[in-house]
Amino acid sequence: MFEKLQDKLDQIFKKVKGHGKLSEGNIKDSLREVRVALLEADVNFRVAKDFLEKVREKALGGEVMTSITPGQKFVKVVYDELVDLLGGTNKPLEVSGSSPVPIMLLGLQGSGKTTTAGKLAIHLRKKGRRPLLVPTDIYRPAAIEQLAKIGSQLGIETYAPEKGADPVQICEGARAYAMKKGLDTLIIDTAGRLHIDDEMVNELVRQKALLKPRESLLVVDAMTGQDAVSIAKAFDEKVSIDGVIMTKLDGDARGGAALSVRAVTGKPIKFIGIGEKLDALEPFYPERMASRILGMGDVVSLVEKAQEVFDDKKAKEFEKKLRKDEFTLEDFRDQIKQMKKLGSLESLLGMIPGMNKFKGTINFEEAEKDIRRVEAIISSMTAKERLYPNILDGSRRLRIAKGSGTRVPEVNDLLKRYLETKKMIKKLTKGGMKGLPKQLFMR
Repeated sequence: MFEKLQDKLDQIFKKVKGHGKLSEGNIKDSLREVRVALLEADVNFRVAKDFLEKVREKALGGEVMTSITPGQKFVKVVYDELVDLLGGTNKPLEVSGSSPVPIMLLGLQGSGKTTTAGKLAIHLRKKGRRPLLVPTDIYRPAAIEQLAKIGSQLGIETYAPEKGADPVQICEGARAYAMKKGLDTLIIDTAGRLHIDDEMVNELVRQKALLKPRESLLVVDAMTGQDAVSIAKAFDEKVSIDGVIMTKLDGDARGGAALSVRAVTGKPIKFIGIGEKLDALEPFYPERMASRILGMGDVVSLVEKAQEVFDDKKAKEFEKKLRKDEFTLEDFRDQIKQMKKLGSLESLLGMIPGMNKFKGTINFEEAEKDIRRVEAIISSMTAKERLYPNILDGSRRLRIAKGSGTRVPEVNDLLKRYLETKKMIKKLTKGGMKGLPKQLFMR
């Protein structure tokens, strides 16, 4: 996400930092280039104009031009204004109030409401809540079944409406059911249309009047660009929304919708969808997103992801194995599985400060294939072979290659890498050292 904008801004900032001193002319030239970069990223014209005016006022105010490091100061001004543009601070989901607390998901057909309902339920369950998925889309074929299937996959209860019930009756029934079952949150997956019409608006207004939801969240597809901003504005005017969930942001290389929607509607982005997996929903933090856009990484989000993924007990067991030089191919495979849960290599690299510049030099598709190949090779071994790789003679290696759909040289290459890793670990733990840095174990 924001790939094109990141690249353009990186080039602009390199030029700015190259000047020992900044003049009014330098700053105006840089701002002109930033303006082009924002418009190419599909940022709303008026939003881009207002943003640049604020940056210009601060940049020409003396603080930047008289600084010992004017280039760095200029980047800081852009960062501060970008954070402000994105909403300033994180606006957490409001779930206070008497149970069950209703949360309505609104949006056009195809925006990803149903999948987002499941993702939001997972997020709330991690926070200790007991959500109930409620389908009120009685028009789209199999919409109710789709939500029930997602609920079943996630182990989250889904309300089964009575045949012939309208959306308001479904909401009434779901609320009574949740109270009876001790469920504390209703996630209402409302019906969408291909466009906003009076029938849809009236239906949503009736559901809101009954439920009085704590949050009415609009789900929009980031890849629709400025249409997402127009949709958000129209929904807010007709139904009134409390915030936005932006889906498919990882597939939007431009990112203009995310930069425009809050400024145009005044409503915060509460969550972003960053993948197809049902746990790929992140709370939106303006300062972290601004940092990513400017190529500064996002270490905080990376650490939070690691803490969610890496099991503390397993990490301690792994640490003991490393210290005793008992690192096996089984452990190697386990670590690969844990890392895959963090997301794609490209997204991880974007979270590490200063690593953005290497993106163009790495073939991520090949790197991901290599990881899958390594996992397949290790999985084709017997439990004994994974524990004692020294028994892997020629015939065993041939069998493993055939079983994993690879070639013997690739099996040999994996074993070579594994032995090199073991040697490196041995050097790190050798010679009276009290142990490896705790950071290696993500806790």
